[in-house]
Amino acid sequence: MANLVDKAKEFVVEKVANMKKPEATITGVDLKKVSRECMEYGAKVSVSNPYSTPLPICEISYTFKSAGREIASGTIPDPGSLKASDTTMLDVPVKVPYSILISLARDIGADWDIDYELQLGLTIDLPVIGDITIPLSQKGEIKLPTLRDMFS
Repeated sequence: MANLVDKAKEFVVEKVANMKKPEATITGVDLKKVSRECMEYGAKVSVSNPYSTPLPICEISYTFKSAGREIASGTIPDPGSLKASDTTMLDVPVKVPYSILISLARDIGADWDIDYELQLGLTIDLPVIGDITIPLSQKGEIKLPTLRDMFS
């Protein structure tokens, strides 16, 4: 009997390991909004759902780093769901306070941009399997707004 149970466990583990899972990529990070308190950047995330049923997104967590330091982090609980058998575009808002940007003055330098690393964790509820987290990461440069951007 124990042998039968072990074979059943191996079968289930093999099927789960070979199961299609949603795939995601960060397609861009851009300046969305400038306010008196902070700058808000928007990360665009493309997520493909291979299943014929919508999948709920449990949460999106993010960490935004520059010069090796974390300058913003947060979570977005229950941001919606993925379309069935389709690609869903998600907008992830990242708010960066001005006080932190001032401390990055050396990195900003003459070219008025910051080098960044964005790490996202997209937690999705798969039926039968449970929650899975898709880790995403992107590095790049973001131009900071000028005074003209702030007052226009």
